[in-house]
Amino acid sequence: MTALTAITGARIFDGDLWHEDSALLIEGGKVAALAASRDVPAEARTVPMDGLSLVPGFIDLQVNGGGGVLLNEQPDLDGIRTICAAHARFGTTALLPTLITDNRAVTAKAVAAGLAAQEAAVPGFLGLHLEGPHLSIARKGAHDPALIRPMEPADVERTVAARKGLEALLMTLAPENATNEQIAALHAAGVTVSLGHSDCDYDTASSAVDAGARMMTHLFNAMSQLGNREPGMVGAALDLGHLHAGLIADGFHVHPASIRAALRAKRGPGRIFLVTDAMSTIGTDMTSFFLNGREIFRKDGRLTLADGTLAGADIDMASCIRYMRDVVGIDLEEALRMASLYPAEAIGMTGRKGRLTHGHDADFTAIDAGVNVAATWIAGTPVFAA
Repeated sequence: MTALTAITGARIFDGDLWHEDSALLIEGGKVAALAASRDVPAEARTVPMDGLSLVPGFIDLQVNGGGGVLLNEQPDLDGIRTICAAHARFGTTALLPTLITDNRAVTAKAVAAGLAAQEAAVPGFLGLHLEGPHLSIARKGAHDPALIRPMEPADVERTVAARKGLEALLMTLAPENATNEQIAALHAAGVTVSLGHSDCDYDTASSAVDAGARMMTHLFNAMSQLGNREPGMVGAALDLGHLHAGLIADGFHVHPASIRAALRAKRGPGRIFLVTDAMSTIGTDMTSFFLNGREIFRKDGRLTLADGTLAGADIDMASCIRYMRDVVGIDLEEALRMASLYPAEAIGMTGRKGRLTHGHDADFTAIDAGVNVAATWIAGTPVFAA
């Protein structure tokens, strides 16, 4: 018989509502129930978390690195373990290690590492995100233009093959460098296709969505903007209901007024969700690092190339939630959904992730009133305690 664990003494946010004077019951790595404190079974092992709040574990679909490791520079199993552990300290219980545009050999190593991480059941590993190399040079951002190229049939075949061994595979591409037929083939194989780093117009983005694209990568950044006669990529993200859209809420990538306007304008059922776009600096005191042979500098919360181009973000998910609450001005509950439920919806995992209700994975984060992380549990097991 599987042992029953009861987390007691904390307020519990199940993804929709708060529960007072209740306990979170965990069995077999899943949420067994939310029970009134007086109804906790006598045989349950109790873990008190008095004065804290339990919330669904954060889900980050764009994580380039952490703990001193960048996936591009260490595309192996140990690299993925380090990245996942680094972000668990900040409440993230599921993430997609992200490979930025690189050559074929590095991409193959990253996919092999992802398959190994899946086999090893690395805590926090959800799958992979391949951001490039099939992007637009006009909207390359910090991606190396020498490595950007059109999608070829062999790329589709390799990506489809990788998806068969991964729980989730996300690919960011630009319609300028991939055909709608290729997008359709990826979608049919279960790959989540995200549009990004693109200068395409609204109609082109709409056609890609018709073909199977279901997401937009880091809304507002590295994409054609909303105009009066040409809505561009931003307009497509807000207007096309099937599109979910990631957002970097660090105070540098997107102005808070733009975030507020986008939240009011977004047409559903797709949602805007939070991503960190974090680099290797998370959880370290690093002042610089290298990507594709180019040095990236860390200063005052920003990561930039020598020319000032933003190169990923120096932020964790708990900090993104605080920014959304304290600067953008949304309710804490909605900020929490943007970090858990909505990314679960975007990746098609609402039956398992993003809520603390019966049958969902027992992935949760214990936070204080300041959204500082006190503990992180994955599949009913503690992986971090402050």
